[in-house]
Amino acid sequence: MKLYAPSTIKEIEERYGFRFTKSLGQNFLVSKHIIDCIMEDSFISQEDLVIEIGPGIGVLTEEAARRAKRVIAIEIDKALIPILEDTLKEYDNVTILNQDVLKTDLEELIQNCHAREKGGKVRIIGNLPYYITTPIIMKILEDGVSADSITVMMQKEVADRIKSAPGKKTYGALSVAVQYYCTVQQICSAPKEAFVPKPKVDSSVLRLDIRTEHPVALKSEKLFFTCVKAGFGQRRKTLLNSLTGVAGLSKEAVREILKLAVIDPVRRSETLNLQEFAELANAMADYKNNHHQE
Repeated sequence: MKLYAPSTIKEIEERYGFRFTKSLGQNFLVSKHIIDCIMEDSFISQEDLVIEIGPGIGVLTEEAARRAKRVIAIEIDKALIPILEDTLKEYDNVTILNQDVLKTDLEELIQNCHAREKGGKVRIIGNLPYYITTPIIMKILEDGVSADSITVMMQKEVADRIKSAPGKKTYGALSVAVQYYCTVQQICSAPKEAFVPKPKVDSSVLRLDIRTEHPVALKSEKLFFTCVKAGFGQRRKTLLNSLTGVAGLSKEAVREILKLAVIDPVRRSETLNLQEFAELANAMADYKNNHHQE
């Protein structure tokens, strides 16, 4: 049975009385080419643990099960669980969990599988619902989940923001945050015609390779993200104005911090690269320490 075939999806709808839930952002992939791209560029090997977010009816799950040592598929829609148990019944290396990934301890799942002890890597894959893509990615990265990569389908607009470079309109806090934690690779594009039901927008697949070391040295990660958030929160303002009031700092204090960081106070956040944000945050940390401010 070709799970990605529209006729199969229709048959499953009829057999199980399944209805797509718009609020869950359910769009099933029906392109074998894109499925193959995701699998090939996820670099899944026979020793690996794969965690899939939102397996749907098991299109990617089945392909991952053929390649990996073990697959854990996390699906929030309980109506899909009996379908997954049926479509994946011949694979004894698949575990299906009816859970909300945002409330799931992914690190605990990884540790319980002992994947690393046996030389395997941990690959996270998924066709993410558009409305929750950013929270899922940031949860994985901020929680320090010990995965090697995240290969996920997402709305093209979000993918463009994640991979964006300084100076572009799409460059923002999400770009800086993800690039701080990962290197970003564009895998392929997915037009809306590649899904059932057809969404209103096109998609992209990115592979985020999680860094073993951060690309910049920070005195305070918290201040780094404070600067990023404040800067992009008022992106039309100059850095001098957007950072004033941050961490209780006066305009004159911000002016001094920017001077320490050798950053022109009239620049805007979208022109700063990761290294410059790091220098800004480190200068702020030094200033606060020297002035005994919390």
